[in-house]
Order: sequence, then C-alpha cells, then structure tokens
Amino acid sequence: MKTIDTSLVTPAESIQYLQNAVAPRPIALVSTIDKQGNVNLSPFSFYNVFSSNPPILVFSPSRRVRDTTSKHTIQNIEEVRECVINSVSYDIVHQSSLSSTEYDKGVNEFHKAGFTEIKSLKVKPPRVKESKVSFECKVRDLISMGDGGGAGTLVVCEVLMIHVDESVLNERGLIDTKKIDLVGRMGESWYTHSNGDSLFEIPKPLVTKGVGVDALPVEIRTSNIFTGNDLAMLGNVEFLPESNFNDDESIHHKAKELLKNGDVAGAWQSLMK
Repeated sequence: MKTIDTSLVTPAESIQYLQNAVAPRPIALVSTIDKQGNVNLSPFSFYNVFSSNPPILVFSPSRRVRDTTSKHTIQNIEEVRECVINSVSYDIVHQSSLSSTEYDKGVNEFHKAGFTEIKSLKVKPPRVKESKVSFECKVRDLISMGDGGGAGTLVVCEVLMIHVDESVLNERGLIDTKKIDLVGRMGESWYTHSNGDSLFEIPKPLVTKGVGVDALPVEIRTSNIFTGNDLAMLGNVEFLPESNFNDDESIHHKAKELLKNGDVAGAWQSLMK
C-alpha cells in the first residue's frame, strides 16, 4: 500500500491521485455572464447535488496551478451571481471539452464549441440548447478554499428552474438514465458514459431490509467462490430460505453466475439442498 502525505507533495501530484480515485465525476457545463454582458461557458467536474429541499447544486472551479489565477467563471459570478448548469451527454462531450479551452476573457465559448444559446427564464446567463437538462440557478454563496494554485471555490447554487429535453423522458415523464446517456469524468484524459454494459442496478437496502452478510449460512459466508459483492447480493434479502445449504464449490460457481446476471432468487434456489 502506497501512502501519500498530502503536505509533502505538490498540488499537481495531489490532483493526480484525487482525480483518478474520485471518479467518475458528473460534469457541470456552466454558463455565466459578466456586467458587460459577455457570456462564458466552461465545464467543471468538481460538481454534484447537495440538497433537494431547497434544490442545491455545488461546483468548484480551481485556481490555475501554474499562476494561481482564477477562472473567468468565478470572475463573472462575482459580478453577476447567477449561472446555468447544463448537463453533458455523450453526444456533446467533445464540444464540452473544447469549451474548456482557455480563451481570452470576453470570448464566447458557445461560438467556439458550436453550441446554441437559449434565453433563460429567470437568470441572465443563457442555456445550452444541446444539453438534455439545464438548471437555472442563483448563486447563494461562494466559499474559497484558499488562494494557492489548485485551490477551489465552492459555488453554492440554488436551482430556480429545470429544463428537460422530452427525448430523455420515459413513459412516466421521468428522466430515463439510458436515454440521457450522461458522461462522467475520470482521471487524466479519460471519460465514461452511462449507457450499455456500464449500467447495472442494485436494489437499495432501504427498499428491502437485508439480513446482512453476517447472517448468511457459514457454508456460504466462508466460501472461496463468492466475492464480497456476491455475499452482499445474497445478504440483501429480507428472509433466508428455510433449508440446508450446499457447500459444493461447483454449486457455488453456478450460483455465482446467476448473481452475475442479477438473479438473486435463482442463486438462492441453486444453493439449497
């Protein structure tokens, strides 16, 4: 196990570990405007939702490591405390990346990246037409983490309006994860997107109060075949079957394959004598 004391490494070294280990990260494609009406657009992957009542999103632009200067996004928000946070789906990921280019202040990244501006309803910055979801926000707070290179500023945003492209809705009028195909930021130049084989479901323990791994029969809990994930799937049932259980490794392999396909009930059935 390699151990790093963050007080002994440079910000550039720290960020390599942070960005590669804390991933995938959602991407906020943020549009802002300054007092003169100049529009800026830039993506940030230090971003997430932090409250639903009130609806709060937080993203964090970092100071440039090379010279500690702040991003145009922060400069604009200090002047006009509003922004629009636009989602990034796979079909616009290259445009989003292009908008991260450090153009001179006053250059409109909508034009550089080939995006279309749409007038917002409650805030001054425009929305990105090509984004599947846009959040019009007022900025409630700016929290500086420091003034050195790599230091972030938390931008606490209260969502005023949500715009959703109907093409990503399911029959219940809710966002379909597969249709929206969101992109996640990994370390270095890597990305991932939420579609195809990368998607999988895990029933929440809040729905079914699982018995837990500690309650599994010893033949199963101590098996050399099952991984921790396998045991957690088996332990996420409300009741254990009333039966004796098989300790045959070939049976365990069969149950493991069923678990791989999400068939927990079938796995339990195969484990019973």
